[in-house]
Amino acid sequence: MTTTRERIITSTEPVFDAHGFAGIGVDRLTEAAGVSSRTLYKHMGSKTGLIAAVLDARRDRFSRVFAVSTVDELFDALASWVRSEGARGCLFLRALGEDGHGVAEVEHAVAEYRELLHRVMASIVERETGGADELLAEQLLVVFEGATSAASYRGQRAVDAARAAARSLVVART
Repeated sequence: MTTTRERIITSTEPVFDAHGFAGIGVDRLTEAAGVSSRTLYKHMGSKTGLIAAVLDARRDRFSRVFAVSTVDELFDALASWVRSEGARGCLFLRALGEDGHGVAEVEHAVAEYRELLHRVMASIVERETGGADELLAEQLLVVFEGATSAASYRGQRAVDAARAAARSLVVART
């Protein structure tokens, strides 16, 4: 059974994703969630609390989808994510860029996502090469983030190009 809090988070994430964070008013969020502003504030505390909860929920979903071991699995997951979630760039970076600098809850949610992403890349590097390689993990992270951004205007071609670049980086290290 879905709680009111979960319903608010689930129904407002697409609004933030499509329209951004700073320019969206509480009226639009309550309309999307089908709740009163009083109910929204009761469950989320504030608009900032809602933004942080949306980012946390997205990170949790991302964590499940991107529980991968190889470069190919990583970019298969990204292609699937783009098909199901859309390609509008990284929601975490957009949240931080719109008004999140200096907002502890948003900065924390973004830091948690970045740490997760780094762990995914480090795990792939260990699996693909047999050992840790911080530079290679960082390179894969940059290629992945580039594909996430470029998919917004290049579509699947960006994901395919990033896959090829990531494979090349890994092969060069083995």
